[in-house]
Amino acid sequence: MKILLVQNSKLPVVTYEEAERVIWWLGKALVQRGHEVVLLAKKGSECPFAQTLFIDDKKTLEAQIPHDIDLIHFHCEPKWGDITKPYLITCYDNYAEPRHFDPNTVFLSQSHARAHGAEVFVYPGIDWSEYGTPILENKRLYFHFQGNTEWRVKNVRGAIDIASEAGARLHVIGGNRVNFRQGLRITLSPNVRFHGTLNPEGRNMLLNNSRGLIYPVVWQEPFGIAAIESLYFGAPVFGTPYGALNELLGASALAERKPNHSKGQVEALYAEFGCLSLKKSELVEALNHAGAYNRQRCHEYAHDRFSATRMADDYLKLYEKVLAGKQIHDFEPVMEVGLAETLPLKS
Repeated sequence: MKILLVQNSKLPVVTYEEAERVIWWLGKALVQRGHEVVLLAKKGSECPFAQTLFIDDKKTLEAQIPHDIDLIHFHCEPKWGDITKPYLITCYDNYAEPRHFDPNTVFLSQSHARAHGAEVFVYPGIDWSEYGTPILENKRLYFHFQGNTEWRVKNVRGAIDIASEAGARLHVIGGNRVNFRQGLRITLSPNVRFHGTLNPEGRNMLLNNSRGLIYPVVWQEPFGIAAIESLYFGAPVFGTPYGALNELLGASALAERKPNHSKGQVEALYAEFGCLSLKKSELVEALNHAGAYNRQRCHEYAHDRFSATRMADDYLKLYEKVLAGKQIHDFEPVMEVGLAETLPLKS
């Protein structure tokens, strides 16, 4: 099969943008499966495993599609006119306003799909060859936060507060100590260290020595690659039960609240791979028990369930459906109520 992957940005990326990383991992996995991949992306893109074409905003999309392409997979919203080739669209965003979606739209998680009036989703998968083999027996001395700290919904402020109240060291990947885009945030605590955007080697080394990810997002997280990366290195996740995080940590385990104050636990949502709560105080208490999680199980769970190979296989099933003349959804997904831009986190 010859597949055109479309993304309206430059590839590859050096930041932590999820769409760009997912399309890269997917393309590589599809090639390993024996398919031919062509990238259509912004000028300056380059790719060692696929032919790369550059988007020309002055031309229609139809004029830019090679004639022998079997299927088009959009990783951005197509805005270039009618499409005659078989196609599907992966949605990465949350929408604050009601809207309709193309029946061939795929979402990132079950909660992401449901929030937008849809059903079909494919969990993103990671190319674990970029991460190496974790050292699960090493001594862990700190926690970490990973995400774009300029984006309020990722809530680095909350992560810093939780770590500080727990008396724990925190390493922040993806931001700086002084941030003017969040109303002048200056973090003075000596227990918090900022690393900016790390290269893969630096990121891997830092995660490989982390006790866990502090991830108190205040929006409906569509997926959360940072959580899966952390689990791969044996580090559990401590965050809020918003969006896909319930699914990623095991929805069945999170269905029960497990209070046990005699053992120092609190009335939070404990799962095999972490703890989720809307209360900072409960997350602070949970950090004190980070060593109780099985690092090997965290690693195996992430490695086996969220691989790029599994993602490619899931998409190939949808590709075959589209090529057979069927739609991904039997209906037009309709989002009747927009999502709140921010959600609460209590003390």
